[in-house]
Amino acid sequence: MSAIVEAENLSRFYGMYLGLNNVTFSVRPGITGVVGPNGAGKTTLFRLLTGQIRPSSGSLKVFGALPWNHPETQAKLAYCPEGEAVPAGLGPTDWLVALGMLSGLSARAARERARATLDQVKLAPEHWSKPLTKLSKGMRQRVKLAQCLLHEPKLVILDEPMNGLDPMGREDFGNVLRALAGAGTSILISSHILQDLEALCGDFLLLRWGRIPRAASDAVLPGAKPRWPDATAFRCESPERLARFFFDAGLVRGCEISPETRTLQIRWTDPDRFYQSFHRLLLDSGVPIFEVRPTASPLEKAIDAPPVP
Repeated sequence: MSAIVEAENLSRFYGMYLGLNNVTFSVRPGITGVVGPNGAGKTTLFRLLTGQIRPSSGSLKVFGALPWNHPETQAKLAYCPEGEAVPAGLGPTDWLVALGMLSGLSARAARERARATLDQVKLAPEHWSKPLTKLSKGMRQRVKLAQCLLHEPKLVILDEPMNGLDPMGREDFGNVLRALAGAGTSILISSHILQDLEALCGDFLLLRWGRIPRAASDAVLPGAKPRWPDATAFRCESPERLARFFFDAGLVRGCEISPETRTLQIRWTDPDRFYQSFHRLLLDSGVPIFEVRPTASPLEKAIDAPPVP
């Protein structure tokens, strides 16, 4: 599968400030998550990809061409920034029609595309004429995604599109993105909500302080050997009973109990053994379980690792 984005020794500096520092990577078609702490270089990368700024050194190609000062390449892209600035007096349809006409569509074609994209992002028709500022955060995010799709781009770049959405809203938004990817549109998405990215993305690009920490990135690559979490947290009726059960089964390397929250955290001697018999072990324990969650996923560990020296 050929890469849609290729970067080699790519750097971008703002005077003395480091945006990206000598990074080399490629992005395949599909949904790719761009992750890293604040200041890692994610927004700089997105601006380079969309041709808003040019590299200080190195090379960057999107669909085989340079994005900087290249309208043909830029026409294949769409960008939804984290910041929100929607017109107060317009509804979704009127706003999208105006944007479509500014990009060269006729009034009729722009209206058809506006309706098609609003339907594509699953915004109910009864909201199409309401003022944008009166819509919920989740609805406005759908409208922002719809404006990205007006010109039928090949690559959509989304900077923190799920900020402010509740869990149901994030799931609905993720389903829209999956449908887009299934129809052939590639997506680059950043988010601090890592569990959503893990459920959504097939590939990941990890940035930290403008660089790609190679060892940490290898842990989240699609071809990396799967590893179960080393520790698991349980919220249950009796943490003490559950801890005793796991101790007797020879599974526990260490544990911590928080009686006030009825939470037990177990560090496993053999994570594979626990997770391969997950359901049977929990049933055999006889302890009512309210919640089970890993303490850290490979993605979380990669992001929280010490910075590259």
